[in-house]
Amino acid sequence: MGLLLAGVIGVLGNEIAAVIRWRAGKRLDSPALIADGNHARADGYVSGGIIAGTIFIALGFPIADPVIGLVITALILHATWESWQTIRHA
Repeated sequence: MGLLLAGVIGVLGNEIAAVIRWRAGKRLDSPALIADGNHARADGYVSGGIIAGTIFIALGFPIADPVIGLVITALILHATWESWQTIRHA
């Protein structure tokens, strides 16, 4: 239960941080802050993976854990690409 709660707190905290950074980045015309918002969202993906992994393992599907890890990897790579595009076009 503690791991699930940590995942929920992580998702919420990182999403709040992402939104604050994106808004500030757009308001200040700061590509670095916008990219940092993308990074915070990627951290939220990891926390979401903790939630999903915890649920699937509890339901008896331990194979879901490495699959979720691969999905998170793809999402992090996507967020990295978005950050690169943001900085590159600045």
